[in-house]
Amino acid sequence: MDYRKLSTGRFWGHVMSFPFIWLPIFPVLLLDIFVEVYQQICFPIYGLEIVKRSAYIQIRDRAKLQYLTGLEKIDCMYCGYVNGVLLYWKEVAGRTEKYWCGIMHANKPGFQIHQDQIAKDYARYGDEKDFQDKFGAGGNP
Repeated sequence: MDYRKLSTGRFWGHVMSFPFIWLPIFPVLLLDIFVEVYQQICFPIYGLEIVKRSAYIQIRDRAKLQYLTGLEKIDCMYCGYVNGVLLYWKEVAGRTEKYWCGIMHANKPGFQIHQDQIAKDYARYGDEKDFQDKFGAGGNP
């Protein structure tokens, strides 16, 4: 909560930034519903394990802290939800990507290698043997 240390003379800047922080809640809620429905329908079809929301999203824990103001508790609940849901979506998207396209991206200068692609044993980019070893000949059943 660095803002507490750095807030001197920034009141109006903070007030003006609130819409940029809070307005995304509506599209986030809609996309969250879509992602949940998507994985509940599609993951069983794919044979993938459902991602547990509770492993990524925690909302009420900080609201129990007595040393926070009411507004800080609400802000912390919002951040806990939005940041947690983004991590949750990343996991759902990562499992989907592994299922449909388990090939690492090309390692270009300045590109951030996706660590989950390494951890989930994606096929190395441009390595046909590794691709064949991991995914076989392929084709439709």
